[in-house]
Amino acid sequence: MGYQVKGRLLEVCTCKTLCPCWVGEDPDGGTCDGCLAWHIDSGSINGVDVAGRTIVVMGHIPGNILKGNWRVVLYVDDKSTPQQQDAMLNVWGGKLGGPIADMAKLIGEIVAVERVPITFDLQGVKGTLKVGTGIQADLEPFTGPNGTPTALHDSIFSTIPGSPAFVGKASKYSVKLPQHGFKIELSGHNAVQGSFQFQG
Repeated sequence: MGYQVKGRLLEVCTCKTLCPCWVGEDPDGGTCDGCLAWHIDSGSINGVDVAGRTIVVMGHIPGNILKGNWRVVLYVDDKSTPQQQDAMLNVWGGKLGGPIADMAKLIGEIVAVERVPITFDLQGVKGTLKVGTGIQADLEPFTGPNGTPTALHDSIFSTIPGSPAFVGKASKYSVKLPQHGFKIELSGHNAVQGSFQFQG
């Protein structure tokens, strides 16, 4: 049956602005700890309706992003049914092919899969992301001289392949997950927003 999903992305990481990973350069400081959240506005996976659901990757990238070996924790919003959770994990785990499978190949270890409350909120150009009690970020894109968001196209790496990424800055990026090796408290670092349309 395959899948077809449409939605929006919020992403923050420990790199400065702009994140070098998107253009294939080594991350600032040698490593990158990023939180990537995809909220599905509409779509289905193998016949399972997944509209309104969110999946999040909290990942440690140990060097150049294209060399892989990411260490990640996957979060599925706690309103998901078991069928929705399995369907999303199959797509974002690369099992069903399509553009997201190329990113999934870069994951070296999935440390845990957890169900938590997730808040994914976009108000105009400003975004807020909360994942359980351990992750929180507030972000907004840069804007050009006419007020439109600054967009990145045709980058060698993308978490929303096929769509422009609106690059910006996170006024807050807080991660308190000592059990998984993440402790972050930053302001003014890289943020990305965008829309996606994946099928496979």
